[in-house]
Amino acid sequence: MKLAIIFLLLSLLLGGAASGQGKKKIDPCANALTQSEMNQCAGKAFRAADATMNQVYRKLVSLLDEEEKPQLTEAQTAWLRYRDTNCEFVADQYKGGSIRSLIQATCLGDMTKRRTVELKTQIRERTL
Repeated sequence: MKLAIIFLLLSLLLGGAASGQGKKKIDPCANALTQSEMNQCAGKAFRAADATMNQVYRKLVSLLDEEEKPQLTEAQTAWLRYRDTNCEFVADQYKGGSIRSLIQATCLGDMTKRRTVELKTQIRERTL
């Protein structure tokens, strides 16, 4: 009897999942439980933040004159070196640990998001 109830519940759940087309997809990172999942999700979040920053950077470059473009390129290159070196330092507190990747990717993502805000501010100031 218990086996039949379990089978019925599983059938309902699987049938509901199959008919759930059109419903919101569940973000697997919202429920990441293992260290590996958390590391992967932090890496994914960093890559998304980096892509956004690069897009904003390109927009800012398009607004600059020929004298300002090399200045921004130099500043951005220096900032990228700083970000990467800083996050390496922060993550090295956990050298040898499985959480190191999470710490590094989170640091990279956070710093990148802050830099994106700085670049957006520069765009806003030039378009006023």
